Amino acid sequence: MTESHTRPVAIVTGASRGFGRAVTAALLDRGWAVVGDARRVTDLEMTARQLNSAQLIALPGDVTDASHRDALVAAAIDTGPLRLLVNNASRLGPSPQPALAEYPAGELWAVYQANVFAPLALIQAALPALADNAGAIVNLSSDAAVEPYPGWGGYGSSKAALDQLSAILAAEAPAVSVYAFDPGDMRTEMHQAAFPGEDISDRAEPEAKVPALLRLLDTRPAAGRYRAVDLALSGARP
Repeated sequence: MTESHTRPVAIVTGASRGFGRAVTAALLDRGWAVVGDARRVTDLEMTARQLNSAQLIALPGDVTDASHRDALVAAAIDTGPLRLLVNNASRLGPSPQPALAEYPAGELWAVYQANVFAPLALIQAALPALADNAGAIVNLSSDAAVEPYPGWGGYGSSKAALDQLSAILAAEAPAVSVYAFDPGDMRTEMHQAAFPGEDISDRAEPEAKVPALLRLLDTRPAAGRYRAVDLALSGARP
């Protein structure tokens, strides 16, 4: 077996920008192969050029598309042992964000499709390989999943649903470590869209949150919901 087929493989969705790009870069630095996707083809191509790694398999596409999800899993399995799935791709919804009383049903469906149904479908497709390799699943969460912020009803409730899916999956699939990971506020395009016209330069860069995720993967505490700030302070104790 060649070296390329023994290195661990991760699937990272939304890998072209923000936290997904930062996680992808960190995993590549650690010797992983990464199958990364993004809806914006040009952004993903630029990220691939900038990271300049033969171990990055860039597959443009939308995680809500079943054929694209199948392609991600197939590429990962063909590359080596699949040991990590990071469901990072998310949809914020309308900007400015509407109150629930005026939330368009079609927009809410699109948010849940991207933030709940697609991650679960990708988990279902990848789970056999992850279980065979004692892998891990990380579902990106948010404090909006647990705090009742006005205007965050669509996105926040979708992340709350993803948190609960993570918890139940952990109980049902003990062969895989399942985590909901809340990185906290970050200086990203999505966060800017959530606060149109506001200065978010005081938020941390996504790269500053990656060490907490790596600590989670290194220590493999009990399955559950973890915040980056707590991992940094506690050393990932369950």
